[in-house]
Amino acid sequence: MVTPSRLTLARKRRGMTIVELARKVGVSAQSLSNYEHGRQRPSSETLATISDILSFPLEFFQGEDVEEIPSESVAFRARSKLTAGRRDVALSVGRLAVELENIISQRFRLPTADLPSLDKPDPESAAEMVRSRWGLGQAPISNMVHLLESKGVRVFSLAPEYAEIDAFSFWHERTPFVFLNTLKSAERSRFDAAHELGHLVMHGPVRSLVGAQAEQEANAFASSFLMPRRSVVAHMPKGAFLDQVLKGRNIWKVAALALTYRLRDLEMLSDWQYRSLVVELSKRGYRTGEPGGIRRETSQVFEKVFKSLRARGTSPFDIAEDLSVRPEELGNLVFGLTLTVQDGDGVRSLPVRPALKLITSEGEGTSSHGLGRPMQRRM
Repeated sequence: MVTPSRLTLARKRRGMTIVELARKVGVSAQSLSNYEHGRQRPSSETLATISDILSFPLEFFQGEDVEEIPSESVAFRARSKLTAGRRDVALSVGRLAVELENIISQRFRLPTADLPSLDKPDPESAAEMVRSRWGLGQAPISNMVHLLESKGVRVFSLAPEYAEIDAFSFWHERTPFVFLNTLKSAERSRFDAAHELGHLVMHGPVRSLVGAQAEQEANAFASSFLMPRRSVVAHMPKGAFLDQVLKGRNIWKVAALALTYRLRDLEMLSDWQYRSLVVELSKRGYRTGEPGGIRRETSQVFEKVFKSLRARGTSPFDIAEDLSVRPEELGNLVFGLTLTVQDGDGVRSLPVRPALKLITSEGEGTSSHGLGRPMQRRM
C-alpha cells in the first residue's frame, strides 16, 4: 500500500520533478504521475527503487495521507529569488516539520503561541507593541531563537544543501513555524528570525504575505525589533565612525551593515556617511560575512526534548523512526542537535527571559532547567 501524497512529498523534498525521478527509477513519467495521483500502484520493486533514490524509508510511503502546505500561506525571505522547485522543497520541509511537531507535542506540552495579530500599525510601532507585550522594554535580545520558542513559535533549521532558501514562516492550526538557514552568519540569522516574526504578526489572512511591500515591512520590523529606537539613540553617537559601528553591533548582536542601515533610518547618519561606511565595511568582508561574529543560536526546545527522551530510553533514532525518516533528515530539521545529544555533550544555551517551560502531558511542570517525565513512545 502506497500513500500517493507521501510519494509527492518525498519527491519534492529532494527537489526533483516527475520527469527527473521517473528517469532515475526507470519508469515513464506518466506512470510516476499515476502513482502520485493514486491511479496506479508501483510494484514492490519499483517502490524500493524510489525509496532508495529519494532516501526515505519504505515505511514513509505507507503512512497516513499528508496535506501540502499551501504556498500562499508561507512567507519566504527573498521569495522572488526562489524558483518554483526550491519553493516546493521548502514547503515539503515545512510539512515534515509539522509532522515532527505533532510527534513531540504528543510527549510534551510545548508553549502555546503568544503572538499578537497586527494588521494596521507601521512596522516600528508593531515592533514596539510586541516588545511591550513580551515585557522586553528596550533591552537587547540575548537569543532570538530561545525568545521565539518561549512564545510558542516552533523554530526549525534548513538543510545546508539549500543555501538559497534564506528563511520562511507560516501558521499551521494556530501554531507559528519559522525555518532558518544555518549557513548564514549568526547575526544575519537573528535578523531573519526577527524578519519572519514580523511576517507572523503583521501579515496573514487579512494582508498579503508576498510582494515587495510585505518584505520591506518585515525588514523594517526586524530592524526596529532588534535595535529599538531609544536604545540605539542612547548608545550610538550621531555620525558614528567605523570602529563605533563595529563596537555597537555587539550590543544588539546584529550585522554591522544592519546597524549602519538602522543608523541612517534613524537619521543618525547622513547619506554620505552611510555610503562611506558601507564601502568600508564591504572592503573588510562584512557584506558577505561577519568577521569576529557571535556564536550561532540554536534550539532550546529540541535540546531539552532530546535530552529528556534519551534519559528515558528514547533516542533520536526512535523519533526518526516515528517520523519515518532517516536520522540525518531529522538532524537537518533540529539544528543538528540529535547527534550532539546522542554523544551526551549537550549544547549550553544562553538564558532568555521569560524562561522557556516544557510541561509533560502528564501535567508535571518544569522550568527551563529540566523536564518532567515524557509519555512512553508509541509502538
